[in-house]
Amino acid sequence: MEGGAHYHKNVAATFGQQKGALKPDTTIFKKKGTGNPVLIAKTSVSKKMYEEEYNKRAAVPLKDERPIHGLVSDKNFIVANAVEAILSAPALPSKQERDYLKKKNFGKVPKYVGKIKAEIEDEYNMVREMQIEEQAEKDRQKFLMPEPERQELIAALKKKWEVLHIEYQQQTHYVKYDTLGKKNRNEALMREMDQIEADIKKLNKNYIFIDTTMPSSMW
Repeated sequence: MEGGAHYHKNVAATFGQQKGALKPDTTIFKKKGTGNPVLIAKTSVSKKMYEEEYNKRAAVPLKDERPIHGLVSDKNFIVANAVEAILSAPALPSKQERDYLKKKNFGKVPKYVGKIKAEIEDEYNMVREMQIEEQAEKDRQKFLMPEPERQELIAALKKKWEVLHIEYQQQTHYVKYDTLGKKNRNEALMREMDQIEADIKKLNKNYIFIDTTMPSSMW
């Protein structure tokens, strides 16, 4: 290698063919008669092939081919048909219809119906037992409030009502609630007093039951 360059190059070692490699060849061109299709020889084609292919209709009768007229038969078709019907054997039914009224299990309840009824009854009993057990569990969670506890609650509620009432009386000298805070506080005191009165009314009943499943804010 001299001068830092390759002295040998392959045909396609560069980007594409070498210059002049794609030049058309003037000796290769389409010649006369090379593009025509090859047809069947005319002598091998017959008229019979076309007749079978198209399947033409039958020819019209000629004028000399007249039908024969005036033929008369001495046969009595009415009598012949009657004799043939009398002498013929009766036709047997091809398939006898089945009488479902003579079945062995006619009028009886199918076995699967009884099985389904038994399954439904078992499911009903199971659901009923679950409901009874659930109700019993709820009843065990309820108990009668002792009388001392009831009186203690009433006394505590009355005391709370008196405290709220005193605070409410202190606001009665206001001719007009000029601020939103005073108005909201007055409405809150009235709601609390009404709620305490309703609670005292419930506690004044003869029997008070405590339900432990209910929230503590409700009686």
